[in-house]
Amino acid sequence: MTDDIRLAFAHPSERAEASSTTPCDRISLRDYVVEVEIGAFQQERGKLQRVRFNVVVEVLPMTGPIDDDVDRILSYDKVTEAIGIELEAERLNLLETLAARVAERILLEPQAERVFVRIEKLDRGPFALGVEIVRSRDGMDLAGQDHVEAPHPRVAYLSNAAIAAPALPGWIDQLVAMDAPLIICVGAAAVVAPQAGHALAQRRIDLLAIEQNAWTLAARDPRCMVVGTRTELDWAMKNGQICIWAPSKIVLDAVDGPSASPRDAVALVAWFAAEIEAKELLLIDAAAPVTDVPVRIHDLAATQIA
Repeated sequence: MTDDIRLAFAHPSERAEASSTTPCDRISLRDYVVEVEIGAFQQERGKLQRVRFNVVVEVLPMTGPIDDDVDRILSYDKVTEAIGIELEAERLNLLETLAARVAERILLEPQAERVFVRIEKLDRGPFALGVEIVRSRDGMDLAGQDHVEAPHPRVAYLSNAAIAAPALPGWIDQLVAMDAPLIICVGAAAVVAPQAGHALAQRRIDLLAIEQNAWTLAARDPRCMVVGTRTELDWAMKNGQICIWAPSKIVLDAVDGPSASPRDAVALVAWFAAEIEAKELLLIDAAAPVTDVPVRIHDLAATQIA
């Protein structure tokens, strides 16, 4: 085996040492195994699998005495915390995405200069499937990593009668003119959805039925855009785009998903409003759900939203 091949499969600490031209200190996390739901394949959904992390962080050598002071060094806990935070943020499909996010979070620590992250799935076969990345402070715009808080939106739920109402364009005009970004939510159309004999399959069918109705609403007003990811929602809210929520991805990827069935659309929307820290949940032609989000109800017969 050549040195290049050996290093390709060596522990990241050895790879870090071999690729460094600047003297630096290194801290490492070896063989850190957690159980997590991750993966793009259908058979990986709803199941936990073991994922192994090996991480090496390069830091500049300390100047002056350390004095056995933990506040002067990059704590190992920061590495495991970075992993935990990213695993809890949302369900991910790709190891590459997880590795990049973990590396970026570690590099927010002022002591970190370069980080090697290797992540491997251990339960996909009699082998380990993984990815390894290297990220450095020099190669990143760390100012761009600062979190820019998304504005708190107003979530408006429309019943099927509200979607069909002649007053709909006027309601949207009034909602857009208010003091928060607008996200519109709907339930399924008043047609019988296909029935499946499996709970997970039925859940997907019911979520897709909601999305079909979202597209029906979008066809009525060209200002509205059907959006299914948190990233798109954040962008839209910051840029004045009216969104109609397509729930499948956010619901299925949620680490702590809703207990409400997609067939209980108002309860599902209430969960979503809480997840995105909505300023208000406005219900047009619907009864108030149990939620900590401020709720306002609009009568279908009224044309002005008070």
